[in-house]
Amino acid sequence: MGVLKKFEQRLEGLVNGTFAKVFKSEVQPVEIAGALQRECDNNATIWNRDRTVVPNDFIVELSTPDFERLSPYSGQLGDELAGMVRDYAKQQRYTFMGPIKVHLEKAEDLDTGLYRVRSRTLASSASQAAAPGPVPGGRTRYWIEINGTRHQISRPTLVMGRSTEADVRIDDPGVSRRHCEIRTGTPSTIQDLGSTNGIVVDGQHTTRATLRDGSRIVVGSTTVIYRQAEG
Repeated sequence: MGVLKKFEQRLEGLVNGTFAKVFKSEVQPVEIAGALQRECDNNATIWNRDRTVVPNDFIVELSTPDFERLSPYSGQLGDELAGMVRDYAKQQRYTFMGPIKVHLEKAEDLDTGLYRVRSRTLASSASQAAAPGPVPGGRTRYWIEINGTRHQISRPTLVMGRSTEADVRIDDPGVSRRHCEIRTGTPSTIQDLGSTNGIVVDGQHTTRATLRDGSRIVVGSTTVIYRQAEG
């Protein structure tokens, strides 16, 4: 049985058929599901022989009437669509860099029955457990943000990379095992550690740069925001 057919069958059983009644108007869930499959196919990136990466963060834009009709079910529908994407990726041997999320948004420029899909590839990140050390600069706090996840910098240096030994591990095939190192202080700096793809800081390719609050660091295809604040 195909992935889309299984998806339809799951929807039929939800909320005692409520979905079936709600979706008998213009936009059908199976249409959206098919569009998400195409979005994966059209944005698949081959990183190596064993890994083809596809987007994992999807936004489905709907007309105002369609959005208002579907929004009460957006959480459950988003979960079902994410499950469908996961099943399809398994069938196609695609992989993701982070958790799969599907969001519904209202688009004023769309007429009833029309929809639009946007997608992004967002890497997951994880801080490795470590005993906090002294924070340079006394009362200054330092942290980085990766795709909405905050990682506190509690020691004078922080290494980012794909290795499990990095202080912050980023699951991005374009990131080296030990990609770069941030040193906090006055000023804070970032140093490339001989990575394959290098680093981009505030739009400039570099091997070393001074960081300010809000600096944007690109490693692989992942954007890291550097933050610092007094107090």
